[in-house]
Amino acid sequence: MNTKSISANIFDSAITRTAIVDSFRKLNPRVQFRNPVMFIVEVGAILSTYGFIRDLWGHQHFGFDLHITIWLWFTVLFANFAEAVAEGRGKAQAASLRQSVTGLVARKIKMYPEDRAVSRNDLAVAKVFADPARFTEEIPATGLNKGDYVFCKAGDTIPGDGEVVDGIASVDESAITGESAPVIRESGGDRSAVTGGTRILSDGIIIHITSERGNTFLDRMIALVEGAVRRKTPNEIALSILLASLSLVFLLAVATLPAFALYVEKTTGQMGAILLTLPVLVSLLVCLIPTTIGGLLSAIGISGMNRLLRHNVIATSGRAIEAAGDVDVLLLDKTGTITVGNRMATEFIPAPGVTIERLADAAQLASLSDETPEGRSIVVLAKNQYNLRSREVSALQARFIPFSAATRMSGADLPDPVTGKMRCIRKGSAEAILNFILENDGTHPIAIFNIVEKIASEGGTPLVVAENNFALGVIRLKDVVKGGIRERFAQLRSMGIKTVMITGDNPVTAAAIAAEAGVDDFIAEATPESKLARIKEEQQRGRLIAMIGDGTNDAPALAQADVGVAMNTGTQAAREAGNMIDLDSNPTKLIEIVEIGKQLLMTRGSLTTFSIANDVSKYFAILPAMLGGLYATSAIPGPLSVLNIMGLASPQSAILSAVIFNALIIIALVPLSLKGIRYKPSSARRILLKNIFVYGVGGLIIPFIGIKLIDMLLVVAGLS
Repeated sequence: MNTKSISANIFDSAITRTAIVDSFRKLNPRVQFRNPVMFIVEVGAILSTYGFIRDLWGHQHFGFDLHITIWLWFTVLFANFAEAVAEGRGKAQAASLRQSVTGLVARKIKMYPEDRAVSRNDLAVAKVFADPARFTEEIPATGLNKGDYVFCKAGDTIPGDGEVVDGIASVDESAITGESAPVIRESGGDRSAVTGGTRILSDGIIIHITSERGNTFLDRMIALVEGAVRRKTPNEIALSILLASLSLVFLLAVATLPAFALYVEKTTGQMGAILLTLPVLVSLLVCLIPTTIGGLLSAIGISGMNRLLRHNVIATSGRAIEAAGDVDVLLLDKTGTITVGNRMATEFIPAPGVTIERLADAAQLASLSDETPEGRSIVVLAKNQYNLRSREVSALQARFIPFSAATRMSGADLPDPVTGKMRCIRKGSAEAILNFILENDGTHPIAIFNIVEKIASEGGTPLVVAENNFALGVIRLKDVVKGGIRERFAQLRSMGIKTVMITGDNPVTAAAIAAEAGVDDFIAEATPESKLARIKEEQQRGRLIAMIGDGTNDAPALAQADVGVAMNTGTQAAREAGNMIDLDSNPTKLIEIVEIGKQLLMTRGSLTTFSIANDVSKYFAILPAMLGGLYATSAIPGPLSVLNIMGLASPQSAILSAVIFNALIIIALVPLSLKGIRYKPSSARRILLKNIFVYGVGGLIIPFIGIKLIDMLLVVAGLS
C-alpha cells in the first residue's frame, strides 16, 4: 500500500465531496453526543431554529435571528466537515487496501505429503508442486480459518496472515509497504511471517494460517485507517471532560442571565437594556464555550494516525502515538534491526604459508552445501573477490557434507586432480575444526588461534577452514550495520532519546557493534527476561520506553513497552505484541514516529491555547452587545460604552459578527489540524514560549481583527 500517493493534498476533491455529505449525516444527535461541546452547539442551533420559526410572523428581528440561526448550523457543519475530511483520507487508504484482497482464491492443503500433520521439509513443497490436485483444493480466501495450511506458488497472492512452514520464496510486499524490492520469506527463523495481500514472485511455500477469519492484518489495517475502531486516548478523554465541564459552567451562567436582566432593568429603569432573545442567548453560549478546539479535537486525533500511516507505520492505538511524543529511552534488538539480520563473510585471512586464493577456493568448496545465509555469503565473497565462478559439480566427483547444527561445520570430500589423494575440506566454528584436525592427527597452529581471538575481540565471528589435518585460514563473518543508522541515532540523541542495543552476543562483540552503530548503551547476552526487566526498571524511574524488535523472543518486551514497534518482516508473535507495526521494517523509523507523536501533542496543545485565547477576545464583542442599552443608545454613549473597544456598529452586528467568526475560524483551522504543526527539535521551555506567543497572543489578536472586519462587511451589506 503506497500511502504516500493517497491524498497528497490536504483537500482532495473526491474526499471533499464525500466529507460535505458526511457533514450532514453527522448531524444525527447520537453521533454528536460523542462530542459534548458540539452537541451543545447543535442543541443551541435547534433551539434557535425553533424560536425563529415560532416567532416567524411579526418578528422585529427577523433578519438578525435568521442569520444567527444559519451560522449556528454552519458552526456544527464546519466541525463535522473537519472530522469527515480526516476520516475520508483514511477511507481512501482503506479502499486501496481492499483492492488487494478482493476475490482471492486459496489453495488449501487437504492432505500433507506423507500424511504429516505439520511438514518442515522442503520436499513437501516439491510434491505439492508436482501434484496440486491431490494435495490441495481451491476455496475463497474468506473461507480460511486459523490453523489451515495453504500452498502458494509464483504469481499467487497470499490469501491470509501466517507463518511459512515449508519452502522459501521471493515475496512482493509493495501492496503493504509501498516498497518495490522483493523480500525473502522462508521457514524457521525471524523471517517466516507473511501477510495476506502480498504476492509470490518465485518458488513456492506452504503457509500455516495464524489469523482468525475476518481478523487478518489487512482487516485490522482497514478498520484502523477508516477510524472505525479508533478510541479516544486518555489525554483526549481528559481534554474532552475539561471542555465539557467548561461548557456546563457557561451553560449555567447563560441560564441565569434572564434573572440578571430583570434585576438590571429594575435598578436602572432602562427596559430592554439587555438584549435577551433566544438566538442571542444561544449565540452567547456558543461563543463562550470552547467550540474551536471542540470542533477540531477529533480531526486532530484521526489525522495523527493518518500521518503515521503515510510513513508506512500502523498504530493499533492512539495512545501509542501520544506516548511516542514523550519517549525517553529506545531499546533496539540488534539482529535485523540495527544489523541487516545475517552475518556476512567479509574477509579471508590465510594461515602463514597459505595463499589467499587457496583459502578462498577451499572455503567456497566447503560452503557449496551450506544453505545458511552465512554459507551463501562465503560462496559469493569467493566469487566476487577471487573470480571463483560456477563449477561443474559433477566433474569434481565430490561428496558434499551439508552444514549441521550438531557438527557446526560443512565441507566436501573430493580427489585431488594432480595427486589423486582425497581432499577432506571442512569449514566451521573454531572449536569444531580444531576437533576435526586433531582427529586427523594434525595440530592447531597458534597463528590461527590468534586470528580467531582477534576477530572475536573486534565483534566478528571467526570460521576456520581446514584441509585434512591442516588449518588453511579463517573467514571473518560480520554483522553488517545498516547504512546511515549511526547518523539517525545521532538525530535521536539530539531529540533527547537514549538508544540501547539489545543482543545475545557476548559483551566484547556487543561493544564493538554498539560503537560502530553509535548507540548510547547496550545489553549483552540478553534473554527475553532481561529485556523485560530492563524495560520495567526504566519505567519505574518514570521514563517512557519504546522497543523495536522483530523476533518471537522480543514479544514480551514489545508488549511491556509504552511504544512497541514491531518490524513487518518479523514474526507473527512480534507483530501481535507491538502496538505499532513498521511496514518498511526500518528501525530508525522511530525518528518519524517520535516526530509525529510530538506533532500530535503540539497541534492539540496549540489549538487548545488558541481556542481559549480567542474565546476571551469574543467576550469583548458579545458581552457589550448584550448590554446594548447600557453602552450605547444611538449617538448617546451609555454607562458601559467603554466596553465596546472594537467600535462595533450595533449590538446585533456585534453578536452576528462574533458568531460568524466563531464558525469561520473552525474551517480556517482545518488544514492546520490535518497537517499538524511542524516539529523542530527544541527545548520544552522554548516550545512552550513559542506556543504561548504564537497561539496564545495570536488567539487574542486575530478575533479582534476578524470580528471588526466582519462587522464592517455587515454594515456595508446593510445587515447591522
